[in-house]
Amino acid sequence: METFCGSSFWDLKEIWYSNTPDFTSCFQNSVLVWIPCGFLWLLSPLEAHFLKKSHHTPLPWSLLNLTKIVILVILFCLSMAELVQSMQAYSSGWEVFPVDYYSPLVKALTLMLALVLILVGKKRGMQTSGVLFVFWLLLTLCGAITYRSVLMDTLNQDSHYHKSISKNKFVITMICFPLVVALLLLSCFSDTRPSSTRPEKQIECPEEKASFLSKITFWWFTGTAILGYQKPLVMEDMWKLSTKNTTSGILLKFDKYWIPALKKLVCKNKMLQSTKDNDTKKVADIGHINILWPILKTFPVEFFVSGLMKLVASLIAFANPQILALVIAYISGDEPYWRGFFYASLMFLASMIESLFNSQYEYLIYCIAMRIRSCVTSALYRKSLQLSNSARKRFTVGEIVNLMAVDTQRVMEFVQIINVIWYAPLQIGICLWLLWQQLGVSTLGGFGIMILLFPVNGFITAKLRNLQVRLMKEKDIRIKLMNEILNGIKVLKLYAWEKSFQKQAKDIRAREIDVLTTQSYYSGAIYVAFTCAPFLVALASFTMYVLIDPSNVLDASTAFVSLSLFNILQAPLVFLPMLLTYTAMFLVSLNRINTFLGSDEINPDALSHDDSEEDSLVMENASFAWSTNENPTLKNISLRIKPGSLVAVVGQVGAGKSSLLSAFLGDMEKLQGYVNIKGSVAYVPQQAWIQNESIRNNVLFGQKYVEEKYNKILDSTCLKPDLEILPGGDNTEVGEKGINVSGGQKQRISLARAVYNDADVYLLDDPLSAVDSHVGKHIFDNILGPKGLLKGKTVVLITHKISILPQVDTILVVKDGCLTESGSYSELLSRKGAFADFLIQYLSEEVEEAETVDPEEIELIENVVASVGPHPELERHLSRLSGNESEGGQRSESEKLTRVLSTFSSKDGLRKRIKSGSSQVEQVKKDKLSSAPNSKLIDAEFTEVGSVKWSVYLAYIKAIGVWGIVITFISYIVSHAFSLGANIWLSEWSNDAENPEKALDIHLRNLRLGVYSALGSCEAIFVLIATIMLNLATLWGSKILHDNMLEHIMKCPMSFFDTTPMGRILNRFSKDVDTTDIVIRSSIRLFLLQCFRSTVAFIGICLETPIFLAVLLPLGVCYTLLQRFYINTSRQLKRLESITRSPIYTHFSETVTGTTSIRAFGATERFILESNNRVDFNHSSYLPSIAANRWLAIRLEFLGYCIVFFSALFAVLTKGTISPGLAGMSISYALTVTANLNLLVLASSNVETNIVSVERCLEYTVTPTEAAWHCESNKPNKSWPDSGNVVFDDYTTRYREGLDLVLRGISCNINAGEMVGIVGRTGAGKSSLTLSLFRIIEAAGGCITIDGIDIAKIGLHDLRSKLTIIPQDPVLFTGTLRMNLDPFSQYDDDAIWKSIELAHLKNFVSGLDAGLDHEVSEGGENISAGQRQLVCLARALLRKSKILVLDEATAAVDLETDDLIQATIRKEFSNCTVLTIAHRLNTVMDYNKIMVLDKGKVVEYDSPNSLLKDEKSIFHSMAKDAGLL
Repeated sequence: METFCGSSFWDLKEIWYSNTPDFTSCFQNSVLVWIPCGFLWLLSPLEAHFLKKSHHTPLPWSLLNLTKIVILVILFCLSMAELVQSMQAYSSGWEVFPVDYYSPLVKALTLMLALVLILVGKKRGMQTSGVLFVFWLLLTLCGAITYRSVLMDTLNQDSHYHKSISKNKFVITMICFPLVVALLLLSCFSDTRPSSTRPEKQIECPEEKASFLSKITFWWFTGTAILGYQKPLVMEDMWKLSTKNTTSGILLKFDKYWIPALKKLVCKNKMLQSTKDNDTKKVADIGHINILWPILKTFPVEFFVSGLMKLVASLIAFANPQILALVIAYISGDEPYWRGFFYASLMFLASMIESLFNSQYEYLIYCIAMRIRSCVTSALYRKSLQLSNSARKRFTVGEIVNLMAVDTQRVMEFVQIINVIWYAPLQIGICLWLLWQQLGVSTLGGFGIMILLFPVNGFITAKLRNLQVRLMKEKDIRIKLMNEILNGIKVLKLYAWEKSFQKQAKDIRAREIDVLTTQSYYSGAIYVAFTCAPFLVALASFTMYVLIDPSNVLDASTAFVSLSLFNILQAPLVFLPMLLTYTAMFLVSLNRINTFLGSDEINPDALSHDDSEEDSLVMENASFAWSTNENPTLKNISLRIKPGSLVAVVGQVGAGKSSLLSAFLGDMEKLQGYVNIKGSVAYVPQQAWIQNESIRNNVLFGQKYVEEKYNKILDSTCLKPDLEILPGGDNTEVGEKGINVSGGQKQRISLARAVYNDADVYLLDDPLSAVDSHVGKHIFDNILGPKGLLKGKTVVLITHKISILPQVDTILVVKDGCLTESGSYSELLSRKGAFADFLIQYLSEEVEEAETVDPEEIELIENVVASVGPHPELERHLSRLSGNESEGGQRSESEKLTRVLSTFSSKDGLRKRIKSGSSQVEQVKKDKLSSAPNSKLIDAEFTEVGSVKWSVYLAYIKAIGVWGIVITFISYIVSHAFSLGANIWLSEWSNDAENPEKALDIHLRNLRLGVYSALGSCEAIFVLIATIMLNLATLWGSKILHDNMLEHIMKCPMSFFDTTPMGRILNRFSKDVDTTDIVIRSSIRLFLLQCFRSTVAFIGICLETPIFLAVLLPLGVCYTLLQRFYINTSRQLKRLESITRSPIYTHFSETVTGTTSIRAFGATERFILESNNRVDFNHSSYLPSIAANRWLAIRLEFLGYCIVFFSALFAVLTKGTISPGLAGMSISYALTVTANLNLLVLASSNVETNIVSVERCLEYTVTPTEAAWHCESNKPNKSWPDSGNVVFDDYTTRYREGLDLVLRGISCNINAGEMVGIVGRTGAGKSSLTLSLFRIIEAAGGCITIDGIDIAKIGLHDLRSKLTIIPQDPVLFTGTLRMNLDPFSQYDDDAIWKSIELAHLKNFVSGLDAGLDHEVSEGGENISAGQRQLVCLARALLRKSKILVLDEATAAVDLETDDLIQATIRKEFSNCTVLTIAHRLNTVMDYNKIMVLDKGKVVEYDSPNSLLKDEKSIFHSMAKDAGLL
């Protein structure tokens, strides 16, 4: 190099051993120039790649980029000037060395490259460049050394450097360096993008426009942090996600690998199905898929970059222990003074670089985890839309919600620590190698301890994994039960069954707690084992070191460098068990997710869409079953339906009518045959599926709003009158699952949706059953009939309304899963086959129960008799009716009219409990903030603001128990006292090496060793006690929180459930309970641990260097301010993330129940997009919380490095007065303080953010509740009510305080044993009357007495258990048939079988393999709708109280089931008081009284005949409105 430079390249004497160290001029002119230049040339391909990927709009010219370019041009010119000067000197004969022209040339070319990169970056829209920033930083650092040397030469003529410097070079150096510094400063800012002309709906993510320096220091988040400190953040303050973080953007990459994996699975399943004969084997082999591999293939670069960052950070972590050895050597030696400051600065820089890399790693890995969550959630959602019927039976809504809420979270948590798999062993390996340098072969002692810990760890991990499987199973069962409880809460309240289901939930929770308790002991043991591992390793190593050779003396350097390495070793040793625990949970959750994703899907090939087919619907020799291993439900079906024809499907209950439509929709397994649908499809299910949207949105269902078409459809479906009474009109929210509208309205909304969809083929599953005959006729004439809106469309209509059959083109008769007949009405009658038998059987049953018959039906009967010949039964009944007519005269005429009258109002107006969610809305109305205030039924989820109240902490402390806290605190205090004592003892021990006598004293050495081991052992014992005690205490607290929340939810009034989405409540019982079970205890433990560790560290530092207190105070203030500044933002972000998570689950559960409708309408993609948007909305608050953590961490760590720096600096400054042992201990503690304080602030933030889950659970323990279930002071006799006399005395009620009255001054006397029909127009108060009887809503005035007892003065259960109701919607629960009839096990089998027989279910139940123990699936989906209603009848028969209420119980069932129910009621409840909200008037025409309600008042109350005779009566006018008079 001397020939290249003309001087020596490296002079160690000048560089290291001088009091004024400096690099040689050769080194400065070559290496210090080439390092930054080489960096830029090496990384220019990477920068070119970034430029190629950038597709932003070109950046406008700005002062920033113009200044950069001008300075670059000046620097280039100066470099060229330097080159020209060297060439001139050479030509003039001066001695010029190669370095004099090579270095300026390389620099000039590099500056030209930088100029090109800046210009191209401007064109490609790149606002900042990390490569150029690092280049300017390196150029500045290297230039600073040269700049210093030049200045030193100017000030000191004796310098070796002055001979080689010219005046020109001095000028160039003086100008260049400030310009390079200016460029570095300019690179700290990013260029501005061109302003957008379009207004942005959301704030752009500040990271997108941040400079490189801002990104690595997270300065871009500062604005949000300030805003969060100034005011509580709301969703409007959140940023718009960048494309790389949106679900749609992520799925573009993920689906490249996921879709082929799914296709491969489908192909494999097809092969297995074609080759396997054994069904059991088939089921076992089908469904193997692993989402992990597509995920890994989607993010390979991200995982690689994050791993690279972690590798650098992990390696730099070992710099400080080596520097510590140099500091201790400096203190005990005689080195130049500047070296001490150099070592202290090195410690600071090493820590800072480690922090920068760690922060970027943590941010990136958390972002990766978030993106993976998007992938998994999307995969689960899309799979749920494609589940086959057999697969759906295996996975309930609650279980699938758990997959999203808990299992996806487990996957996220594992991804966040996935790199521990390799970096923990790497750090352990490097630690052991460095320890070998310190302790030699003695390191094997510590290594042996580590090896012994792994089998223990393996055993405990295996146990934890098994426990996790059990835990998730119990959690699934509990969430599934809670889902059902919330779905059927109204039924539970009406039957007073809350206690039974509460007990079931508590029993499951108790099993869950048992598993968690066992898990607590195991996790506590494994945690303590690895927390104390560094001490055990240190003890074993030190023991071997001093015992293996008497000449081995434990000096300060050996002890504290080893100790700092053991502290580094602690992190991977703590992370390893955490990794194993999280891995166990991850594998369980991954297996559960894969099982779901690998489950059977509907077969897309089962259904063809061949538009070349002549007919709209075709089936040829087709057989179907609900699953491949079941017997066929439909057998050998062959049919062709011509375009534009109206086809009716008829048959008995359970014949297979609905299955036929399901087969056309592809929901059933096609066993054989051919099925084709030509054109688009619209579908109306038997049980209407309604979204939690406005009525308009439910009808539009994603279609464009066309006013004329829309209004025409509303008129045709008779929805206009309903909308007119609603303050919000068609913008009124219908509530979750349409809970706030009646069955009839739901069905008409569902039908309106189908008609508006304007499809080619309409599949309608009995849409007319839930509406009265007048409305049904209106709907048929205006929609379905020859002149209806669907004329020219292909319509398949399942119906029990036989009066419309003559008007259809074709009738399909289904019996026992077979298509027995098809043809026109007249053709089928003339054949005298199955259809004729069906008609005669139905008409016989219908006429037998009625005293009068609809004129239409009389005409129908006459046609049947004329076609099939005389029928004895029909003739006998008609003769009886004729006799009634001749005797009754006017009475007969009235009854004929009223026989077919369907209470017009029974179009089923919006449930009056709609108002229960309106108090807040009413206030909005008063403030004139909304034009349609009552249209909003669902309250926005309440979000706390500000810090978590102390009352929440106190409530949580009360729940977990004071003794648990006291024991935990004392144990931690004692354990850390022993820890401090052990380190002070080790410091004293290491100082013995300075004294030869003490160093060779064997007795003293053994004493030191014994005391050190005793102190460490005591620390381990108390840590174990504290850990297990904390685990058990928090678990007990979680149990109490859950039980209190459950008990309170069970006692909440119905208004709460009407205005609170089910997903929101389920979120409390799943995610929030999971947090209180597991997550919060880790946060509390970490907080306490770091709190005590930090305190001990500061005590240790201040004991040795009291001057440190001067620095500690301002640093402490900075820490406190940062923490307070951050916590407001972090806390609110956590709350926002929690409340935006609920809509994901709500939408998901809503989707699962409506998958058939969604698929039928072809709305799958739209719903997937909606789900993705909800996930993105949630992530728009989750991403800032990740950034907030990193923003805080990097600032706290900076303050931590200051502590390290000052600790080392004070040790250097007090050289000669401080012993090496004390200095070693002080700096060792300082090195741990950074991590401890950082973790302390994060842990305190985590405690507060996780305590939000406790706050949310407590929130549901203070909501308003109903009255007491039992009132001992006013408990009625067991025999009450004896007769069943019901008296309303000036009774008024409202749904909530401050709302209008819904019943006004009701006064009437219902005598014992009377049967009373309740009728009235929409909104008259019919449902409110029955709800009042059960005290679902409470009295505002007056009272109701039953057999002389005021029902308001007795307990709710005492009242409700003595009344019986058959509700409109039959609700069954998962469990046995016996449990659904008798949840309290009060009745014996004989009584149950008798009720089943009377409910006409005996043949059905007897035919089941398990009989009464037959397992009912979720919602009773494995039995038909008619059978579900009969089960409800059996419940009533089993209880058989003196008062029976029928809340439109037969509105949504077929006529045959209606007849069965009515016949049984008349017979079995003949001596009971029966109140019926009438839907089909023939069911109440033989009742004793009719009660007509209007505007919440009883306007008429008399016998049916008397009311019809009075032409001025409302009852008479209703008949007239129906066109019957």
